[in-house]
Amino acid sequence: MPPHLTPPPGRIGAPARVRAAAMRDHGLLRFTATFLAVAGGIVLAWWALVAVTRPPPFLLPGPERVAAAFVARFPELMSNAAVTGGEILLGLALGVGLGVMTALLTGLVPWTTRLVQPVVVVLQALPVFAIAPVLVLWLGFGLASKVVMAAIVIFFPVASALSDAVARTDPGLLDLARLHRATTAQTFRHIRLPGAVPGLVSGLRMAATLAPIGAIIGEWVGASSGLGLMMMHANARMQTDVMFAALALVAAMALGLRLTVDLLTRRWAPWAPESGASLL
Repeated sequence: MPPHLTPPPGRIGAPARVRAAAMRDHGLLRFTATFLAVAGGIVLAWWALVAVTRPPPFLLPGPERVAAAFVARFPELMSNAAVTGGEILLGLALGVGLGVMTALLTGLVPWTTRLVQPVVVVLQALPVFAIAPVLVLWLGFGLASKVVMAAIVIFFPVASALSDAVARTDPGLLDLARLHRATTAQTFRHIRLPGAVPGLVSGLRMAATLAPIGAIIGEWVGASSGLGLMMMHANARMQTDVMFAALALVAAMALGLRLTVDLLTRRWAPWAPESGASLL
């Protein structure tokens, strides 16, 4: 290429990066506006329902009571939220790691699918509440049982989505790889794995949504701290406003985790086709 036509160093692909960043910013602003409108509508309808029906506060407290409970119990809520958040993040990391390794194993060594698939199906079919007491019995009331519980809930969607995406690689690309005498490892690395990234993105989005479930259920069964335990104590004392405040924190953490996954996957794989499952 002539010198005067050579793009400056570091500028290759810059317009595409700028467009991707603009799309991310636009999507984030659109999501924020939509979320605020929907949340405001829900709170307004909730306030109107309480104002009209006047139920006892232990049945349905008004938004102002929940806000007052949130302010009054703020330090306790934050300390328990930190515990639950740590359990969710560690469980997400463990579940995603195990799911990706399982999918890669079945993709590289196809005959292992017959061994791994029954285990995956059994883990998904068992009720979560049936597994939680056993994990608490084995691993105790601390962090480990909640992390493993969250990882079990997360494992299936990641492993299933990625393994299905690997198995559905375009046959034409596989024929092209065989034509060029590519090895199995080369075919997997350069064709199967990049083509499976959209499936992995879908699995990660689902995992981010399910991540809090395992941690909260584990805390309900047995824990020494966490938002799940705080909700159990508030329920026993009929402190419904405190329960709602803790539920709002759990919802905020789940939404923030899902939004973070969407942002990271858009940056990591901007070429992956978007679906209606994305928040942005």
